[in-house]
Amino acid sequence: MSSNIANQVSYLRTSRNFPEDPKQLVVEVNKSYVDIANSVNSRTMGLFPTGMAAINGEQWFMPSVNNQGMNQPLKHQGLRQVYIFTATGNIPHGLNFKSISMFTKPSGSFTDGTNYYGAIYASNVAIAGQVTFYITPTNIVVLAGVGAPAITKGVITLEWISPV
Repeated sequence: MSSNIANQVSYLRTSRNFPEDPKQLVVEVNKSYVDIANSVNSRTMGLFPTGMAAINGEQWFMPSVNNQGMNQPLKHQGLRQVYIFTATGNIPHGLNFKSISMFTKPSGSFTDGTNYYGAIYASNVAIAGQVTFYITPTNIVVLAGVGAPAITKGVITLEWISPV
């Protein structure tokens, strides 16, 4: 097993010995609270809101250049927001691209009223038989290629990383 693993922080041990001395007990209780908070806060959260972003619990460590020109991994947090659509066209997303390091997991699905299909994060050119989308600084743009199923309703989920 490698000693170079990243997920050591969120592991929460199942037992702890608490000292009888009140001063040492305070220190140990404080440590246990920090361990619990770190473990809870580093899990992936299942919030999928429309109209506002939610922290999704993901932590990304991206290289950045500090003032000395050295690469330093900086912690970024993951965010998520859901958008509903009923046709092709533009969906205003209201996001500030300056606060986004990268989109990580854009995904979507839609229905024609009978069957359900995937909407693909793909291209700014329509693809035959597919419903796709791409992201501009102001909109999510939904495209339908020739022969794609009709859209009656759909959902697009954007997930991105942002510097903490």
